[in-house]
Amino acid sequence: MRNPGSIFIAVFGVILALFGSVYIVNESQTAIVLNLGKVVRSDIKPGLHFKIPFVEQVRKFDRRLLTLDDNPERYLTVEKKDVEVDFFVKWRIKDVTAYYRATSGGNEEAAAQRLTPIVKNTLRNDINQFTLQKLVSDERTELARRLLKPINVGAATLGIEVVDIRIKRINFPKDAKIREEVLNRMRSERKQVANALKAEGFAESERIRAEAERESLVILADAQREAQKVRGEGDGQVALISATAYGQDAEFYAFYRSLEAYKATMADGKTTMVLDPDSEFLKYFGTGD
Repeated sequence: MRNPGSIFIAVFGVILALFGSVYIVNESQTAIVLNLGKVVRSDIKPGLHFKIPFVEQVRKFDRRLLTLDDNPERYLTVEKKDVEVDFFVKWRIKDVTAYYRATSGGNEEAAAQRLTPIVKNTLRNDINQFTLQKLVSDERTELARRLLKPINVGAATLGIEVVDIRIKRINFPKDAKIREEVLNRMRSERKQVANALKAEGFAESERIRAEAERESLVILADAQREAQKVRGEGDGQVALISATAYGQDAEFYAFYRSLEAYKATMADGKTTMVLDPDSEFLKYFGTGD
């Protein structure tokens, strides 16, 4: 007959082994399996998984985006001017095995300590190529975009991928002289832009004015040409009518022409004329004898 104690121990061992062989990886996690300290399976997806109890161990890691937000760092620009740059980095685990080995078993604090100098050194190398004016302008967005590739070259050795880096602010040094130089340079640049815009506006207004004058001259010339044409046609019609009238009744036409001459001569009502009574001009002012 078997010993009840032995049966109980056996059942308990089976239950313990069963529970020790099952593990769950959450949606926000990734995991590796160690066998006597050696990685035998890595990048384990979320879900229910099994392992050899008592022999294999499971280490789980957060695969969500993590934030590195270190203290501001001072850098030199291309003009050897000091600036203080405050930034933060968004990163995540890309290669869980490399991450485990490079960070003392997956220690997040150790990962941040090793990632920080990679980011700062890359920042230093790029900022050294920028002028102070460009750094305090919109160039910081371009700077952040350029940083991702070289940073990820170094971060890959840690099993980490940097997905974003943002420069929160760039502080001017406390040196009043340097601050004044920066402000003067910014004022000068803004003034140059304003003058350029003003010059462009003046040039455009002159172009529009010249074009309008040219069009007005063309319109005036066309109008004068059309007026000359109409006047010529009218004179032709008058000559034709006159010739026709003269051919039909020469005496009446001569009388009409005399009336027109009287009208033109005395149009202002102030004309004084001294004429011979037998003058052709008074031909039709007869006494009626």
